[in-house]
Amino acid sequence: MITTVLMIEKPMVPTDVELVTTLHGDEEQSFVVLMQPRGDQDRLLRALDDVALGEFGEAVREVREEEPEGPEVNRPAERALHHSLDALRAAGAEAVGQVIDDHPLELLSSVVQQTHADEVVVLTAPHYVEELFHRDWASRARHKVGVPVLRLFAHGE
Repeated sequence: MITTVLMIEKPMVPTDVELVTTLHGDEEQSFVVLMQPRGDQDRLLRALDDVALGEFGEAVREVREEEPEGPEVNRPAERALHHSLDALRAAGAEAVGQVIDDHPLELLSSVVQQTHADEVVVLTAPHYVEELFHRDWASRARHKVGVPVLRLFAHGE
């Protein structure tokens, strides 16, 4: 069985589920999903990514949107995580997961060691500014986890 640690930042759509569950053909797969919601500190980077993609309306919305605070911060992330876990299980894979509150790369490294993961898959929307400066999760994880790290772009709704 292949064990994959899967880092996501939004609910997986069917195309994403199919993509990650077919990476190894018919081999059985087990996923440990780490849900890292994009926080308020990333608002400027998200707006720049939207501008780079020509999505000017999204960039403006990033500036205007209020981020949830307090105990409500993780509710959308928890719903996204549960949706993604259910979708992976429906596709025939084993799946467990958690929402990341702090220190995503430290948690990632720990989970890889504890589960003896075979690989890490980072499935997120394009983040051109971060990728340009190698500050995205995949680039940073490659130096920490000791297993192959695959960077895939998540699909829209």
